[in-house]
Amino acid sequence: MTVIWFLVVGVVAGWLAGVLVKGGGFGLIGDLVVGVIGALIGGLFFTGLGSALGGGVLGSILVATLGAVLFLVVVRVIKRA
Repeated sequence: MTVIWFLVVGVVAGWLAGVLVKGGGFGLIGDLVVGVIGALIGGLFFTGLGSALGGGVLGSILVATLGAVLFLVVVRVIKRA
């Protein structure tokens, strides 16, 4: 069941990041990939700061979304270079 929640959080976070950064989602698989990468980046970032946004699914979605937004912004900057 944990893997299913991880995938759901990844899809939701990837979709939210796509809407916030680009103006649309990337499809189910694209949203999942962006969300999972964002969850990893967000988890590392907030762990490095020594803080958290709360537990549960909502906190996980928030951390993953912030990480995914950061990831998409970096990718956009690299693509322009």
